[in-house]
Amino acid sequence: MDTLKSEISAVAARMVVEDGQEYGPAKRRAVKQLGLPGRTALPGNDEIEDAVVEYIALFCAETQPGELLALRRLAVVWMERMAAFRPHLGGAVWHGTATRLTDIYLQLFCDDCKSAEIALIDHQVDYVPRTVTGFNGDSVEALSVHAFCADLNEEVGVHLLIYDLDDVRGALKPDVKGRTPRGDLVAVRRLLHDPQS
Repeated sequence: MDTLKSEISAVAARMVVEDGQEYGPAKRRAVKQLGLPGRTALPGNDEIEDAVVEYIALFCAETQPGELLALRRLAVVWMERMAAFRPHLGGAVWHGTATRLTDIYLQLFCDDCKSAEIALIDHQVDYVPRTVTGFNGDSVEALSVHAFCADLNEEVGVHLLIYDLDDVRGALKPDVKGRTPRGDLVAVRRLLHDPQS
């Protein structure tokens, strides 16, 4: 990785960890903060993730493991609530780079795309529907809720991304680092007992 991309990655990583920024906005803000032209080549998400891991190791090594555990516990609660929709945890909470400012991303694989929304309504859960880019690059519906995390004593964003049942086959293909990009309830429970698994 060239020096400029390394610098952008380092600044973006700080924004991800300290401000709870998503990778894309953090990269763009880093370019702006460094006074670089808008068309500057950006580092990839893998490079940002590597920089986030380094930043956490340097500045958050004492607090981050407990925060990650709290987020994974909350993810399990929501996965159990939404078990009928085959939930899978993805993102920083799954990969282990989450801090207290990180939102939880659950992908639901539904027979009927409206059924998860109906389940939230039935349980009187307030949510905000929106459209986001899914893991295969297509637009998907997301149902966003604020959930209280007792371990952190604050609210955390939980985003339920709605996929067709057929999408689950492509969801488990390894990422560019050879890792499983998301895990089901059994896998997340395993992480709670053995974070290194």
